[in-house]
Amino acid sequence: MKRGSLKRWAALIKGELLTVFYAVRDREAPWPARLVAVAVALYALSPIDLIPDVIPLLGWLDDLVLVPAGFWLVLRLMPAPVMARAHARAAVQRDRLPRTLRWIAAFAALWMLTLVGVLIWWLR
Repeated sequence: MKRGSLKRWAALIKGELLTVFYAVRDREAPWPARLVAVAVALYALSPIDLIPDVIPLLGWLDDLVLVPAGFWLVLRLMPAPVMARAHARAAVQRDRLPRTLRWIAAFAALWMLTLVGVLIWWLR
């Protein structure tokens, strides 16, 4: 994959993540879609995986399959009017993450630092 296409793909994913974030927060979003979105987010941010990342390739394969599949399911479960409002709201804030997403990113970074610290301590 070329560098330019990778950047476009990353920008597209970021935009769709913002869209899903706003769609889930919409009052008209159905509960099944909200629950799937929360489950996918928790699985993506959780240090505990179905298949541990220690196992080469297989450990990453579950993340590369389950997270996008859950993301796709959320997009399929959301009604068109909810997605249209979410797309419009996300288009306004493409360059700035909402405060809630910044907290989630900080929480994920804290988990990763803790995990690295424990791993370093264990390997000493």
